[in-house]
Amino acid sequence: MIGTVFAAGLGADLLARRLHLPRVTVLLLAGLALGQSGAQVLPSPTEPVQQFLSVTALSMVAFLLGSSLSLDTLRSAGRAIVILSLAVVLGTLAVVSLGLWALGLPLGLALLLAAIATATDPAATQEVITQSRQDSLFTRTLKGIVAIDDAWGLIAFSLVVLVVQPLAGATGAGTGAETGIVMALLREVFGSILLGAAAGVLGGWLSGRLAPGQPLQIEALALVFTLTGAALALDLSYLITTMVAGAVLVNTAHHHDRAFHEIEHIKWPFMVLFFVLAGATLDLGAVAALGLLGAAFVSLRIVARVLGGWAGAQLGGTAPAHAMLYGPALLPQAGVAVGTALIAAETFPQWADIIMPLTLGATVVFELLGPPLALWAIKRSAAQPQHSQK
Repeated sequence: MIGTVFAAGLGADLLARRLHLPRVTVLLLAGLALGQSGAQVLPSPTEPVQQFLSVTALSMVAFLLGSSLSLDTLRSAGRAIVILSLAVVLGTLAVVSLGLWALGLPLGLALLLAAIATATDPAATQEVITQSRQDSLFTRTLKGIVAIDDAWGLIAFSLVVLVVQPLAGATGAGTGAETGIVMALLREVFGSILLGAAAGVLGGWLSGRLAPGQPLQIEALALVFTLTGAALALDLSYLITTMVAGAVLVNTAHHHDRAFHEIEHIKWPFMVLFFVLAGATLDLGAVAALGLLGAAFVSLRIVARVLGGWAGAQLGGTAPAHAMLYGPALLPQAGVAVGTALIAAETFPQWADIIMPLTLGATVVFELLGPPLALWAIKRSAAQPQHSQK
């Protein structure tokens, strides 16, 4: 099975180069052809191999995204990263919820779907940036945004669940259930930040000590895997944990910068496995079931990302020519959205028949549509002035 996946990955890589498409999209399509909606020769998302590879690849991506938040980057783009990420999350909440409410959905359901829509796919965005070979203020800012916006999204989702509780009335999950879920989500966010910060400080001091100035590949793997395992054991977000650890480590390990290079050198095989197997889980039937409501949801999220990115760019003082490019670059959506949708469906079962099909179908659309638009935005930004507004 693994040989089949790697062969598909090699073919997808070659095809992507010839067609000038994102490798992510071609890998997902290869998985789609071999997976549940195609030949059915790849494992389902419930099988241990799929879960292990997903967690492994995403942990590496989150660690590398965190490493992009160095002090140099924060000095040059920190204000833009924070303002843009908040603007995109808040813009998505406002536009999607108001739009769906105007179409006749209950306000509580519209708010839940809008909160789910705030999530992104850091793995796809990171891979598109890597493929583009662009190292500019735009791509550094983009890395910073996708590193932290899922944390904002989880906080927003927690608060929305709390707000929706009285709107849902007595048909909700039960008295106090929503409050407990909110507290668990907030514990997950802030507990992950604390664990990642502690591990980053310790890892920054320890790495490179076995062979001075030359951290071993096994050190990098031990750090990421141990930290991921600890986060899972404590019911924390391994994405936020490893991202924070990467950010702290890059700003404390002044004696070297090799830990990140070691991860970069070995991540691609895991990424191939991850995206092909992720494609195998995509269900085209979910897209067919979207209907007019699904089309409205997808359209509203696209508009929200573009408007939120534009507003955040204006407030954050980024290069004016890039203002309309952040939204398209932030369209990919994956696991976090599905996770929050599951929580919403379990908490408010009266809306589960709408929440799950809508989220799953939209995820398929944004996983296939998002990477090409992100690559277009990155290439477009390279042809524009890079300086910020004064």
